[in-house]
Amino acid sequence: MKTFTLPGTDITVPNVVLGLMRIQEKSDEEVRTLVRTARDAGISFVDHADVYGSDLHGCERRFAEALDLTPAEREATVIQTKCGIVREGPYFDFSYEHIIESVHGSLEALRTDYIDILLLHRPDALVEPEEVARAFDELAAAGKVRAFGVSNHTPRQIDLLRKHVQQPIVVNQLQLSVTHAPLVTQGVAANMQALDQSVVRDGGGLLDYCRLNDITVQAWSPFQAGFFDGVFLGSPRFPELNAVIDRLAAAYDVPAIAIATAWITRHPARMQVVLGTTSPERVAGAAQGSEILLTRAEWYELSRAAGYTVP
Repeated sequence: MKTFTLPGTDITVPNVVLGLMRIQEKSDEEVRTLVRTARDAGISFVDHADVYGSDLHGCERRFAEALDLTPAEREATVIQTKCGIVREGPYFDFSYEHIIESVHGSLEALRTDYIDILLLHRPDALVEPEEVARAFDELAAAGKVRAFGVSNHTPRQIDLLRKHVQQPIVVNQLQLSVTHAPLVTQGVAANMQALDQSVVRDGGGLLDYCRLNDITVQAWSPFQAGFFDGVFLGSPRFPELNAVIDRLAAAYDVPAIAIATAWITRHPARMQVVLGTTSPERVAGAAQGSEILLTRAEWYELSRAAGYTVP
């Protein structure tokens, strides 16, 4: 498993992350098996959010109950969680009060004294960055949060926060897969008239912005075809793509899911892949993509097979 120091921090992280948004109804043994499989593959990083689960902090609480981490195990595990979504609306709330209340709820649910990384969960159109800064300062000073980031934010939204927030914004969690890749492929076909791929959808050069500002991109839904409309792996909707994936999987002697992982980790932005599966077998398979260095020809072939234009 490839690891690196998360820029702006002293936290060592793997390039594959175990997302735990679907564990609420899993038994203790199922959760332990999932996490143990990930650990055995080198995945020491788990991703949560306060809204994951059937009740508030549900998945965070389920994780803590099932794992009952020792101090040594907690120290060896990077725990990331998110705040800002109010499900009852739904709406977003980046107020000082909501951030502080959410973090305290997460600390209690996770049975830990600190969160390694806290993300603002999707943009709040009513954000007052001074309030975010006040909350981040208080949480950092109290040792309750080690590092901070965002999810699904544009460059200008991040700049607005950075005008007031003292701590580095070290992560931006964004949807990315080989079939949902405007983040990557727009730049390949920039300025091509009448080509939908050339349309800017991310606020303008988001991936390059993150690279320039030492912000690590975390790819969520790495195997989804689009926005929660099914996976592309093995789907009859993507015969050409799956034919290429299967051929490369055979050549590298790995499962197909490892190639889908490798398409993301191959990018020099040094992104992290956030797995959402609760299948230990799929976690183990995806982890094998961590160290596969696809050639340029293979990476671009996958992009073309996914339907993107390489001029």
